[in-house]
Amino acid sequence: MKKTLLTTALVAIAGGGVAFWMLSAPTSLEAGALGALEAPDAARGEQVFWAGGCASCHARPGADGDARLELAGGVELKSDFGTFVAPNISPHPEDGIGGWSDMDFANAMLHGVSPEGAHYYPAFPYPSYARMTGQDVSDLFAFLKTLPEVEGDVGAHKLSFPFTMRRGIGLWKLAFMHDAPVLVLGSDASEAEKRGQYLVEGAGHCGECHTPRNFAGGQLYDQWLAGAVSAEGEGIVPNVTSGDGGIDSWSAGDIAYYLESGFTPEFDSVGGAMVSVQKNMARLSREDREAIAAYLKAVPARPNGYPSSR
Repeated sequence: MKKTLLTTALVAIAGGGVAFWMLSAPTSLEAGALGALEAPDAARGEQVFWAGGCASCHARPGADGDARLELAGGVELKSDFGTFVAPNISPHPEDGIGGWSDMDFANAMLHGVSPEGAHYYPAFPYPSYARMTGQDVSDLFAFLKTLPEVEGDVGAHKLSFPFTMRRGIGLWKLAFMHDAPVLVLGSDASEAEKRGQYLVEGAGHCGECHTPRNFAGGQLYDQWLAGAVSAEGEGIVPNVTSGDGGIDSWSAGDIAYYLESGFTPEFDSVGGAMVSVQKNMARLSREDREAIAAYLKAVPARPNGYPSSR
């Protein structure tokens, strides 16, 4: 009897291990998935670069001006799970991503998978980038190839067990990552609102900071853009819905002007981590800033999400 129970237990453990291994496996684009795209356009890719905020994390800490295009990495993102270090994504062939193929880059952006077939940590906001089009990803990569090659490896993330086990991220992706829109816009949504949704929910990855998270780090989409405690555990990221404590008093024009100039309707100026984001937004076209504003005004009002963001 004991032998039978032991055998059953071992089989169950083995079966569970196989199920975990299969469910947590990285998934990649199918071969030929990029074949139907137009030729990549670096000029369009530059706009994607600014919309995606690449310089905010991948330029050297404190970089300004043209130095923001030297993507040496090194910014540290501190969290409850450890400290993540943004890598070198310059075109350097060894220290950056100069040796990557188009498929390598697309898999990283859309699936959070490295060229070696390992999961990336979602501190890299691929859960939002997964909503981007393949064409935008291709154009972005074309632009990145035009930037300076920067030598230097910034080193590994500073994590402790069990967060060093990347395989488990596959289960996290199953639970919290999808490429569907967060909001279902009405049939009467304007083209500006639709464009704004794409920018905010995708490349702009606004929800990564402005939406509360659960204990596992998954975004609470029922509190979309309601504000959150900063990932570093100090300060708050504001509510950008029209709920109490949010931006109800701001017009769409106020929002667009803030993204362009950094000045609020109350004549206050942008501060904190948003300084870098606003610099990115200022590089977008006027139409895209207005689209972002139109979408934010269409987002359902939510009460502040700060109390539930820890």
